[in-house]
Amino acid sequence: MPGRDGTGPSGQGPGTGRGHGRGSGGRSRSSGQSAGPVEICICPACGKKKEHTRGNPCNEMKCPECGINMVRA
Repeated sequence: MPGRDGTGPSGQGPGTGRGHGRGSGGRSRSSGQSAGPVEICICPACGKKKEHTRGNPCNEMKCPECGINMVRA
């Protein structure tokens, strides 16, 4: 006879298979690619556009034409 705390002999019936098996543990970052549109950096002086590189803020990038700091679009 099982105890009142839910312990008892394992067997068939309700309470078995509660989904505690092997899982991935949440979100997967397998591909390494971000979802969403490509961000662009723009020169405020001449309008030159350059693709934003993750980890490099646009305001730290120099425009290849003018040498002025770019801004994020």
